[in-house]
Amino acid sequence: MPSRAVIIGGTGQVGLATARRLIGDGWDVQVVSRGATAVPDGCWHIEADARDADGLHAIVGTDTDLLLSCVAFDALDAGCLVHAGRSAGRIVAISSASVYCDNQARTLDEAARGGFPSFSVPLTEQSPTIPPGPETYSTRKRAMEALLLGKSACPVTILRPCAIHGPESKHAREWWFVKRLLDGRAVIPLAYEGRSRFQTTSVAAIADAVVKAVAGDLPEIANVSDADSPSVVEIGRAIMAIMGVKAELVGLSDDPDFPPSHGLTPWSVSQPMIVRGAATSATRYAEAAAPAVHWLVECVTSANWTQILPQLAAYKNAHFDYEKEDLVVITSECIHFP
Repeated sequence: MPSRAVIIGGTGQVGLATARRLIGDGWDVQVVSRGATAVPDGCWHIEADARDADGLHAIVGTDTDLLLSCVAFDALDAGCLVHAGRSAGRIVAISSASVYCDNQARTLDEAARGGFPSFSVPLTEQSPTIPPGPETYSTRKRAMEALLLGKSACPVTILRPCAIHGPESKHAREWWFVKRLLDGRAVIPLAYEGRSRFQTTSVAAIADAVVKAVAGDLPEIANVSDADSPSVVEIGRAIMAIMGVKAELVGLSDDPDFPPSHGLTPWSVSQPMIVRGAATSATRYAEAAAPAVHWLVECVTSANWTQILPQLAAYKNAHFDYEKEDLVVITSECIHFP
């Protein structure tokens, strides 16, 4: 008899990637979301609310080996999972590496106001975290983790990815480079000399981690990351190689502020955030990024990108102010990479 998985919030990039992986491994997969939608071949869709604990419990029943939540954001979500999954074989919840803090208790949430955290890197599962609470995204994620680990009747695994990349994302950071290359930009300026390192995590690595968690091969909390932590220059070069297009990447002199004034990419940070842990992948970013890049080239255009990528579009800065970029390149001291 095949193993059975219920994936809550399964129509996003993490849920879809994991569903496809489990289906390929012979699992019976049911995807739960609030609205009717297309799902991968080989799995079933159930329309339900992630906070309808009784309704979820009826779906999970007593024969579910894996209850995976991709949309557990706070203690209320965790309480619903505890109730719904009390007879499940294992609960896996997607959290975030944003729960880690530096020695001054700064997290990513306060970076724009109080400066980017100065982490002791690499961050591991033993690194300090922000206290749980209702105040910010990161404190709510910690509250979710704490309640699940403390109250669940079945085994729990918490996965902490960082900058997630993969197809079907609403926050596809790779579009920052892909659109410029499609638009024929010859020179691309990068803040912080292009040396920023903001840990990447592929959806394939997350799916692998879910499989390992179900097998009991991970601890209760596991960081999920690519094998490397590429700099922005390395990310740009990887995307160019995938697309078969070249542009000149130039590094702008260090900007003391965060966010920087010019050359701001979705990975631009003044201090490195490098993550390693129990679910670090064996695959490097340059090898793992192709599915996201190909999906962007095939499905996203200059006309529709804000609708397809609403989370990326919600950034306060203008991603594609080419006139400003050209002026910066002409007037600023730049590092020209070989």
